[in-house]
Amino acid sequence: MNPHVPLDATHDPALRSWVASANDGATDFPIQNLPYARARRAGSDEAWRIVVAIGDLALDLAAAVQTTDHTDAQAAALAPLARGDLNAFMARGPADWQLVRASLSRALATGSPVEAALAPCLIAQSALEFALPCTVGDYTDFYTGIHHATTVGKLFRPDNPLLPNYQWVPIGYHGRASSIGVSGQTVRRPAGQTMPPGSTTPQFGPCKRLDYELELGLLVGTANALGEPVPIEQAESHLFGVVLLNDWSARDVQAWEYQPLGPFLAKNFATTVSPWVVTMAALAPFRVPFTRPEGDPQPLPYLDSAANRAAGAIDIALEVQLETSAMANAGEPPVTLSTSRWPDAAYWTAAQLVAHHTVGGCNLQAGDLLGTGTLSGPSPDQAGSLLELSMGGKAPVTLPNGEQRTFLADGDRVVLRGRCTASGAVGLGFGDCSGRVAG
Repeated sequence: MNPHVPLDATHDPALRSWVASANDGATDFPIQNLPYARARRAGSDEAWRIVVAIGDLALDLAAAVQTTDHTDAQAAALAPLARGDLNAFMARGPADWQLVRASLSRALATGSPVEAALAPCLIAQSALEFALPCTVGDYTDFYTGIHHATTVGKLFRPDNPLLPNYQWVPIGYHGRASSIGVSGQTVRRPAGQTMPPGSTTPQFGPCKRLDYELELGLLVGTANALGEPVPIEQAESHLFGVVLLNDWSARDVQAWEYQPLGPFLAKNFATTVSPWVVTMAALAPFRVPFTRPEGDPQPLPYLDSAANRAAGAIDIALEVQLETSAMANAGEPPVTLSTSRWPDAAYWTAAQLVAHHTVGGCNLQAGDLLGTGTLSGPSPDQAGSLLELSMGGKAPVTLPNGEQRTFLADGDRVVLRGRCTASGAVGLGFGDCSGRVAG
């Protein structure tokens, strides 16, 4: 159980909604989930609204607020959501997050006295287009996937794959917030410098080794003041929710530029996130212990706590799918390239990332995005990137239709998915995080 968000009536596995599709066991969005997104009717010039997913529908909160009565506390908490400002709502903090979650759960549950009032405020998700759920002011991408780090390290540094600081420091770099887009975006193949094998002079041109990275993104809710670190015991109270994240990568550009200061053009051209923010509260039933492999050092005290050891990890099953142009033209569905689980892949927890990010005094703000890094599992078929699946391009991946890939081709569409299941809990998901390479 999450020590910061205890289980309550909103997690009750017996809870059902008057929205019939929310009671389908296969849905990503049962009433126990209630994630937030920013959307409007597709093709319209309407103002962007904050909506909440329930089954295959979405509740327009601006409309819902106008049709139902609220206490003063509820009205204050709902006000930023009604005006389409998720950042302002996230900044209000855990008490208001929980107040709204409980209110929405009661309103959408079977037997709700406001069913008739809210029914006209529901819109089919298929009729919506989405924007980024919030304004992302800053983006930090971490490197928590130890299996990814080890495999990639062997490709770039065969004699020294995992640097000695990895087991002590949550490694990260400052990403580019301006190029973050929402699921469904088209990604243009970037250009940059590369160093061909055997050459002494770099060349400039389109990336030839375009790749995806299977990640999760953590959205900061409440800020900390400049110069005031967040203790690990309080770290998760600053996190609002989780999205799927694809950190597109130009591997040939990366190989030439990343020393000595790390990624730059290889990473700043596009990052895609899923539109739905699954809250930390919704993920409470899926907490699992955080453990280190036997023989590895334990974290330094500022990165360690009893609560983090007991339930610092979240069991999210992850999947990468690929749809080529030929598959799309033939009406064939995307194929699964790999699957993994967050606890098996990550060497650091969400709380540890917040604690480390702020320990030097950095001030996180509402809407800041923390990427986990590529979440590859321990076995080769659980790799979260084509760089790993193809062993640096040496072992092409053969698809069911006979096509092969070492890296992404023009027209390829990558789809990330995530789902949580646990005994005694209703399973939930994140929706799709998709992006297509232009061409």
